Amino acid sequence: MVAVPPYRVAALVAPAVDRVFVAAMAAARLGGGSQLVQRYGGPPAVGFLIDFRTRLAVPGRLVDESGFAALTRYHDPAECRRTLDRQIAHGMIQRVDGGFAATERGLAFLAELYDLHAEVLAAAWREHRDRVRRLAGVLDRLLEPAALAAGPAFRAVAPPHEPLGAAPELLLLNRLGVLRYHRADAHAAAWAAAGHTAESIMALEPGPEREAIELETDRRAAGPYGVLTPDERLTLLADLAALPG
Repeated sequence: MVAVPPYRVAALVAPAVDRVFVAAMAAARLGGGSQLVQRYGGPPAVGFLIDFRTRLAVPGRLVDESGFAALTRYHDPAECRRTLDRQIAHGMIQRVDGGFAATERGLAFLAELYDLHAEVLAAAWREHRDRVRRLAGVLDRLLEPAALAAGPAFRAVAPPHEPLGAAPELLLLNRLGVLRYHRADAHAAAWAAAGHTAESIMALEPGPEREAIELETDRRAAGPYGVLTPDERLTLLADLAALPG
């Protein structure tokens, strides 16, 4: 068996993680998430709560300015600030010294959202229970070394809030979400090292320069996969490929 090196695993895992995560979040919206959001004021009231849910679901935990900027780095800063202000006006988020945190109403929304995610994904992944448990365990191992060289977006969502007795499906969803930001930070570091800004990298056409940035992203994102054996790396890829999405 040919061993797949960590940088190559990073390249292969990224689209698989994106596919599974996006499909899971879409299933949650269709499975009651849209109605839950409307009960709390609609998307204008809860958008950033959902984005930062793994951090803000803990009372008193805050997102600081650098984390907010990193997570929204590809969007207009002024518009993001206005969106945040609207969610504060809705009473879902509050400003605190050093950043922002969820209000009591925001925490109540996130508790319901966590329960809904667990319920919907238990049904969506019911034929993959052993695989889900295995993946959740592997991602837990990956997040530990990822935290040692964490960038600002990763720090804004990690460590993910994991309630006592949380379902494996919920653990997997949120660990996938946090792992995505490890690569996002690696990508931002790669394009910044190449002299780009968020605006210029979005405008960069496919070609040798973009390919070089993607290869550098893979190199920077590879670290956590070094904790896995060659067999575990292949199993990770196979398990992700088997989940619906």
